[in-house]
Amino acid sequence: MSIFEIFRMKRKLDETWSKYYKEEELNIKIPNISMYDQVKISAYKYPNNIAISYEGKKIYYKDLQKKIDVLANAFYSYGIKKGDIVTICLPNMPEVLYALYALNKIGAIANMLHPLSAEEEIKQSIESTKSRLILFTDMFFDKIENIIEETLVEKVLLVSPADSLPKIKNVGYKFKRRGKYKKVPFNDYYLKLNRFISKYYDKNFELTKRFGANTPAVILHSGGTSGKQKNVVLQNRAFILGSKQEKICLKKLRPGDCCLGIMPNFHGFGLSVCMHTPLTLGCYTILVPKFDAKKFDVLLKKTKPTCVLGVPTLFEALVSNKNVKKLDLSNLKYVISGGDILSNKLENKVNEYLSEHNSSAHITQGYGLSEALAAVTLAYDDVNKPGSVGIPFPSNHVKIIDSATRKTLKFGETGEIVVHSKALMMGYLNDETETNSSLQIHEDGHIWLHTGDLGYMDEDGFIFYQGREKRMIITSGYNVYPSHIEEVIENHPDVLQCTVVGVPHTYKGNVAKAYVVLKEGRYSLLVKNDLKNYCKKNLARYMVPVDFVFRKQLPKTKLGKVDFKKLQSDIGSDNDE
Repeated sequence: MSIFEIFRMKRKLDETWSKYYKEEELNIKIPNISMYDQVKISAYKYPNNIAISYEGKKIYYKDLQKKIDVLANAFYSYGIKKGDIVTICLPNMPEVLYALYALNKIGAIANMLHPLSAEEEIKQSIESTKSRLILFTDMFFDKIENIIEETLVEKVLLVSPADSLPKIKNVGYKFKRRGKYKKVPFNDYYLKLNRFISKYYDKNFELTKRFGANTPAVILHSGGTSGKQKNVVLQNRAFILGSKQEKICLKKLRPGDCCLGIMPNFHGFGLSVCMHTPLTLGCYTILVPKFDAKKFDVLLKKTKPTCVLGVPTLFEALVSNKNVKKLDLSNLKYVISGGDILSNKLENKVNEYLSEHNSSAHITQGYGLSEALAAVTLAYDDVNKPGSVGIPFPSNHVKIIDSATRKTLKFGETGEIVVHSKALMMGYLNDETETNSSLQIHEDGHIWLHTGDLGYMDEDGFIFYQGREKRMIITSGYNVYPSHIEEVIENHPDVLQCTVVGVPHTYKGNVAKAYVVLKEGRYSLLVKNDLKNYCKKNLARYMVPVDFVFRKQLPKTKLGKVDFKKLQSDIGSDNDE
């Protein structure tokens, strides 16, 4: 294929949605800086602006900058260097951002991990990433204590949700949790984060080396194409591009505005869109360590955010709440849903709710995945069509293909969504096979991310997401892979076979349901409770099946495969033993 043909193909690809952007917006240039540099620029421009709001405590940009620099000094003086990996396993609290940017300043990589992960998952993550340190919440100390000695982690840095609370709330939190959690035996291995800083901070040292856009910065987690957890390695450039794309699309955001950080830091959507981007715009992020969907309206009244991002189940909870009778949402400029399909019915209900509560905003949808740093497309302001997940962000390219032939499909035809972007992952850490399966070079010479998701594009470039080509289950916005749950359950000594399917749930969207065949001589009445407890120990809480159905055998297709569709249509839960 000639250069001219490639160029013509590229323009043809772009022309459907390029009309919504200016020419300079379609060609975003990524400066050779880091995430840390972006936040430092904001601190220089807006030193007295709020950067973080946490349970009523305000942390200003000038103070955020100091905390980052002090922790970076301590990490570096301890011996953390470029390319080293440190695991951050914390709920949404200020220490997450202190550590993230401190590591970024010295060229180290932050491995973002779910604090509710099962013990074995935590162990596997820190082993597969060869993490030197782990930041962990003291609330779940017993969980880390059980597995940490089997790893090569050099120190565990403990952080309490109370550490950054206002004084009165700090006292109240400590009183409330007294005797509730196991006491930490602090020593040179188990250190409070503040103790680590005071021990290793070198006041005579100043780090001068800088790291650029192509330096690996963050590891997020994804099921890849196999369903097994993969370590997604992202460079600084992905976060920098994301912040510039969101600035172009979310034009109403101004310095001083605030985004509600409901989405967790270990989720690409939460880390990039809800936390990093606001900090590059002089806005602030409102960190919510433990979200209560039943009090969503109370939270909105208390925090008065400018921008709210969440999954459909959160917005379903909002319109169902009756806690606040006179809720004024006139401050809201953007309400964005991602992570799963927003039904037309819910979209209408949310828009009606917003209008009734004095907001001119309309809920819109976005689409993305960790391998492309969460956000790929977005509907915003007047660039929107009901039911769509918007158009590709400027500088992103999306096409719909026949996954078997790679042929680009016509407008309106459903196929696999593939993405080309400067924000694509470097690959899955130490997994060339899975990386090559996801990142493929097409005839146009570009690398395209094969998402495994289904959708179609209309003649204006709007993407309509149709669901997962893979068997993934999305529960409350979290990706759950049946093959992983099946593997865990089939390791139980009494289980012969297991198949997990997703079934509808009124609040969570979908949940896992396990169909189990026991070994001969085992009985469900004796095994069920033990199997539930086994899953709670070996799976994250949101992965544990809501129901265990015991069968003598599983239904099969004509080809001898388990008939997943038949199981999904089985709304009953009666055992046939």
